Amino acid sequence: MSEEEKQELNTSMQEFHENPVEFMNSIPPKYDGDVLDSSGASAFHQEDIEQNVHVDARDALRQQTTERDEVAVGRAAFADNDEADGFVDTFRFSGLQSMQDNGLMQASLQECPWSDDYWAFYQGSLGKRYADYSFPNSSDWKKNYDYVQRNPASAILAQGDMNAINCLSPAEKYDILVGDSDYSLTRKMWELGRKYYVRDGHVQAWMGLCHGWAPAAYMLPRPTGTATVLAADGRTYLTFYPSDIKALATLLWAKVKYRSRFIGGRCTDKNPAKDPATGRVLSQICFDTNPGTWHLAVVNQIGVAKRSMVMDATYDYQVWNQPILSYSYRYVNPKTRYYGRSLSQVTVAKDDFTNDRFVQFRSDKTESIVGIEMMVSYVVETSPTHSTVDSPASDQVRTVRYLYDLELDFAGNIIGGEWYQNAHPDFLWTPVQGERIATGAERYISFNEQWQSGQPLTQQWQQSASLAAEYEKAPLAAIVEQLIAFANS
Repeated sequence: MSEEEKQELNTSMQEFHENPVEFMNSIPPKYDGDVLDSSGASAFHQEDIEQNVHVDARDALRQQTTERDEVAVGRAAFADNDEADGFVDTFRFSGLQSMQDNGLMQASLQECPWSDDYWAFYQGSLGKRYADYSFPNSSDWKKNYDYVQRNPASAILAQGDMNAINCLSPAEKYDILVGDSDYSLTRKMWELGRKYYVRDGHVQAWMGLCHGWAPAAYMLPRPTGTATVLAADGRTYLTFYPSDIKALATLLWAKVKYRSRFIGGRCTDKNPAKDPATGRVLSQICFDTNPGTWHLAVVNQIGVAKRSMVMDATYDYQVWNQPILSYSYRYVNPKTRYYGRSLSQVTVAKDDFTNDRFVQFRSDKTESIVGIEMMVSYVVETSPTHSTVDSPASDQVRTVRYLYDLELDFAGNIIGGEWYQNAHPDFLWTPVQGERIATGAERYISFNEQWQSGQPLTQQWQQSASLAAEYEKAPLAAIVEQLIAFANS
């Protein structure tokens, strides 16, 4: 750790101590090589930000996530919806000393979850012709929709211009691949935004499929190249670029139910009561994920199980549902407010912590307290392109800093803690390890009929694909998986 980094940490801790309310309401710094401006572009209008509309957005996404067959979690010193044991794939370490002794103060996944677009509804979701330079890319759903209506995919296909055909949207290519002359999947994609446009006169920019991209990014392999396949008409060869295949994978994981694990409370209060002395949220529900749970989950899932998980981070109106890539943490003495290299230097007995800002909120079982600065790197969205290759070099990664302290019991186990900023991960979730999903229509497929890239799909596969698009608004998992296999062969 450099002297500059030590000084930055020490200064932050001092600022918290001198004015906890102001510091608690500040936004954690983000990094992309340099410090990022947290007031940058947002998917929310300024009026929505002022009215805390992101709370509604977060809750809507949370409900979509927990519609799955959620796996119950255990019960320890935390709330029953905020317990790391039972959430992570492997729960092995519960104390800071054992984490340190096993080299778990930092860890990074060997395989990076892949970046993708969140396929915003106002742009037609997977109906967006992202490679068509004439596509309006307007913030007005109607302008985007009208362009596609004036230039239907069926007419472009009939003209036979392969450049134009390959610039069609992922949904349109999929419909052509499976011989769906009604363009069912494309129609369903535009309907995602239509209902909001009819009701409100606009479609909010934050609405999209990030809840599908985030799990797909580490549950399915990365498509590293293109897949060129023969369409159902037997004469048209379609090129699915990595962005097209990712889009279909994202939609699949957004629409099909699967078993998942979840921790974190559901708060719909846009202005929860706060402690006037510290700025800390008083509502247990709106306190969100406890920092003790957060620390245990990150270390045991990323460091031990070596599999990603999704964190919700809507606090700054810019990102949410991000797959975690890596973490590293350092110690800080919560009493002196200075960085410490060893655990013994920063562990403060509860009774000796005379300047504890959160003394009234501590657990009765707390014996000592340790300050933590954690740097968490997560994958963020990128815009789709016609690049013919995809690798981790194409991904976008952000790093955010969280400050908090951890409460330890007599045995040194983590039993809770306090955030030093109210802007922190609201909830964590992940599909169950090894989960494979499929649409209901796939029961009609005979897997004895292998799909070859130089052959069109069989009638049975075509009909099942149309059923899944019409009634489940999703592509067949078998087609998505095979496209990935073609791309990676």
